[in-house]
Amino acid sequence: MAGSSHGHTPAAWTGVTIAFIGFCVSGAFMVLDQPVGFWAGMVVVLLGGVVGGIMRMMGLGQPRDAHQPHRTTGDREPAGAGS
Repeated sequence: MAGSSHGHTPAAWTGVTIAFIGFCVSGAFMVLDQPVGFWAGMVVVLLGGVVGGIMRMMGLGQPRDAHQPHRTTGDREPAGAGS
């Protein structure tokens, strides 16, 4: 996936950042034994996915046709076949 620029978009960064904050909030409230705060943090995690999806629909995500699909080993030509 490193060669496909997977996730290097404003939509991805924003969604993941919001979800990470929600995860941290949930973890803190779980340690503090406060179920309401835990579930509030889980709502923030879900909100991160929603925000990322909305931003992608607004054109801030990676387009589906930005690169060729990842090829598996069986799809490649043998070494020296193209010379």
